[in-house]
Amino acid sequence: MSEKQTRERTFIEKKYQDDVCPALRKDLNLQNVMQTPCIEKIVVNVGVKEATTDSKHLQNAERVLQAITGQKPVRTQARRSVAGFKIREGMPIGVCVTLRSERMYVFLEKLINLALPKVRDFHGVPAKLDGQGNYNLGIKEWNIFPEAEKAGATEKSHGLNITIHTNTNDDQHAYALLQALGMPFKKS
Repeated sequence: MSEKQTRERTFIEKKYQDDVCPALRKDLNLQNVMQTPCIEKIVVNVGVKEATTDSKHLQNAERVLQAITGQKPVRTQARRSVAGFKIREGMPIGVCVTLRSERMYVFLEKLINLALPKVRDFHGVPAKLDGQGNYNLGIKEWNIFPEAEKAGATEKSHGLNITIHTNTNDDQHAYALLQALGMPFKKS
């Protein structure tokens, strides 16, 4: 391996490769290593309704999302016109980031260990998956991330939608994966 290819693995990445992956194969009775559930990508999306009147709100959301995720966001555009919301087709209405490999594990570790415990009256995240093995989490304010304050997010706080995509279509396998990685699900 060259110097660029050698990097320090994050805690969650080490935990997945060393502990979680073998345990899941045994617990889920999987014969092939490739059947073991893993996280493929994490998508972080911010909708900015004020962007229809002032583009500074969208620029602020881009700056803060880049600080939180460590990656430059892409602007999302309206797919169709909605007169009631004063939105035209093609109008920028939000920002989105798709995280993979190292940045994905860094963000997941930050979400589980730093951000979610800062939520007021936190009793865990809902354990509802989407039926395709993916997990969606809505966060009301991005101020729970330490980088948001440093990026000047004091003007207006926006919510985030975080989607964790796994390589399995089975919700039970995806739930077992996320639980083993430390996702703080609500106790039923």
